[in-house]
Amino acid sequence: MNTFIHGGNVQANGIRQHYLRYGGDRHNDKPALILIPGITSPAITWGFVAERLGKYFDTYVLDARGRGLSSTGSELDYSVDTCADDIAAFAQAMGIDSYHLVGHSMGARFIVRSAVRNARGLKSLVLIDPPVSGPGRREYPAKLPWYVDSIRQSQAGMSADDMRAFCPTWSQEQLQLRAEWLHTCYEPAVVRAFNDFHDEDFHKDLPNLPVPALLIVAGRGGVIQAEDEAEIRQLQPQIMVARVENAGHMIPWDNLPGFFVAFGDFLGQPLNG
Repeated sequence: MNTFIHGGNVQANGIRQHYLRYGGDRHNDKPALILIPGITSPAITWGFVAERLGKYFDTYVLDARGRGLSSTGSELDYSVDTCADDIAAFAQAMGIDSYHLVGHSMGARFIVRSAVRNARGLKSLVLIDPPVSGPGRREYPAKLPWYVDSIRQSQAGMSADDMRAFCPTWSQEQLQLRAEWLHTCYEPAVVRAFNDFHDEDFHKDLPNLPVPALLIVAGRGGVIQAEDEAEIRQLQPQIMVARVENAGHMIPWDNLPGFFVAFGDFLGQPLNG
C-alpha cells in the first residue's frame, strides 16, 4: 500500500522547509507524526520508513536545514536551538496542532531540544539512538572525515558502488539513493552538527521532557551503551526503552521489522501490521 501523498515546501522560522507527506487526511482523528532524520539523511532516504508510518499517522518527514531541498547556505544558523525551533515553526506553519515527534540520531537531539523549548501541541517523543556524547563524555563513535569525505565525493558525482565503501552493509537501492542525495548535505551544517554532538549537553534536557518519551537503542550500534541507558533512565525515570537486536545505528536499514516492533503501542497502536 503506497501511502505517499506529496512533497512540499513551507516558509517557517525564516527559511524554506521541505517535507514529504505520507498518510494524509484520513488520519485526522489522531495526532500527526513529524519525523526528523539524522545528520546526513535527507527526508527521501527515510521514505521506506515513512511509507509504513503513513498507514497509521498523517506523517511528515522533514529535510533539516542544510539538507535535501530545505534552505541551505553560509548565511544560516545551524545551532541546535535554531534547528529545534524549525520543528515547532513547521508544525505551526502547517496548522498541525497535535503531533508526535520521532527523531533519529541528530534528529533525536533536535526533538528533545524542541520539546523543552516548544511543547505546544506535542504529544510524545521517540528518540532513535541519539548520540550521548557531550562535554566531558566519550566521543561519538563515527568520525568526521567519514561524513566529509563522502559528501565531497558525492558533490563530484558518485555511484552506488562508490558509496558502498562508506556503507558496506546497505542494499543496492539504499546505496543508490544515498549516492543521489548526499550532495544536498551542506558540509558546514554537517560539521556544526557533528561538533555539537560533543559540545552540546544532550543530557541537560532529559529531566525536563514535557511529554512521554520512548528511547529506541541499536543493539550493536555502539552509540548507546548499558551505562548510558542507565544514566538516561536516572535523568528521566518515566522514559520507556526498547532495544533492537541485530541492528547498527541506522536501525531501520539493518532490521526494519525489529524497528517497528520496538515502538510497541507507545504511539497508541502497534506499527507491525
